[in-house]
Amino acid sequence: MTAPSTFGLSSEARNLHWLLSNLIEEVPGIQSVAVVSSDGLLLLSSDPGRIEEAREARSEKRTGPRGSAADLATIVSGIGSLTVGAAKLMDFGGVKHTMVAMDEGSLFVMSISDGSLLGVHGSAECDMSVVAYHMALFVGRAGHVLTPELRTELRKSLEGDATRSGR
Repeated sequence: MTAPSTFGLSSEARNLHWLLSNLIEEVPGIQSVAVVSSDGLLLLSSDPGRIEEAREARSEKRTGPRGSAADLATIVSGIGSLTVGAAKLMDFGGVKHTMVAMDEGSLFVMSISDGSLLGVHGSAECDMSVVAYHMALFVGRAGHVLTPELRTELRKSLEGDATRSGR
């Protein structure tokens, strides 16, 4: 897996990139990961090359959203919004995490802080308890540093990457 460029980023932003890379490398079966702000903007995502490698390894079975981190971010944001609305109607407090089990994979969404979300798409072979554990570690380490300033920096970094790659 090639690491995304972290040149010129703050130590907090580099640390979040490292945490994301560690999550992907430590948990077998993860297809893609996205960190989404409370307003639905993609802040951080798994390396697209990693997703492509996983697709090839599955002998042409589709293993992720239709190809972009933006697709996963949209799904994560929508599920987050839906579950927050449901929690308000039920009056049981905030949503901590959501899991969607499908025939050939799972989607995990976990609250980070102030409405930001961590979304993980895993294959059917993914051990749900291992994914949940590693997501909780990520959230525990990332939640206190995900300030408005850092969210702005991460968003600008993603926009710069897209511009450099010609997307």
